[in-house]
Amino acid sequence: MGSIVSLIVCAVVKALDIGFGEEITASFRRFGPLVVDWPHKAESKSYFPPKGYAFLLFQDESSVQQLIDACIVDEDKCYLCVSSPTIKDKPVQIRPWKLTDADFVLDASMPLDPRKTVFVGGVPRPLKALELAMIMDRLYGGVCYAGIDTDPELKYPKGAGRVAFASQASYIAAISARFVQLQHGEIDKRVEVKPYVLDDQMCDECQGVRCGGKFAPFFCANVCCLQYYCEHCWATIHSKPGREFHKPLVKEGADRPRTVPFRW
Repeated sequence: MGSIVSLIVCAVVKALDIGFGEEITASFRRFGPLVVDWPHKAESKSYFPPKGYAFLLFQDESSVQQLIDACIVDEDKCYLCVSSPTIKDKPVQIRPWKLTDADFVLDASMPLDPRKTVFVGGVPRPLKALELAMIMDRLYGGVCYAGIDTDPELKYPKGAGRVAFASQASYIAAISARFVQLQHGEIDKRVEVKPYVLDDQMCDECQGVRCGGKFAPFFCANVCCLQYYCEHCWATIHSKPGREFHKPLVKEGADRPRTVPFRW
């Protein structure tokens, strides 16, 4: 499979008033065999994607290029006119998504430290890793890598990303800000930034001695801590004055950190 693996159809079908499924497939089948998909399609009871866009996943990269060549370009945006039984020549925007857009190394000389990495939720789907890296580096400095999370099977962007920093100061600045404004074309979105929670870390306090060698389930994102804890050590450390209100984070689905709402 080549570098261009799919199209965002809003990113292909932004505000498109034609049906999906067979109709949208028929509109683009002339470029080659394809699958039409959108996030959470399997769980959806509707044939229409919830946010007015879908992904066209072609079998061959040449099909993607043929589609792009057939588009009308207006202000650096690609459009193709499609029709349905009720709509004729409806222009829809086509946004190619390249697999290489999912990762960007800003400073290859710096080692990638997962413990200086943040999770960025709600990333606009057309945003490339390079753009995410540049935005975060401009705001906090010290970015060495940025990545856009993709669907493990179909490889389209899932709307989340990760950014690794070379310095602890930049990492702390990013998680302390908690939110970042991401801009991409007409999209201007405020999204949340959290520590990237790992699931294979030993407790930083006891190194597994007090938990039978199991991996630590909790991470404290407060700048006073920034450590992983087993249940025993969390209770011990966070019973101290000034730390009793810290909230632990755990990893939840698709690498999304979640706050645990409990008290000791």
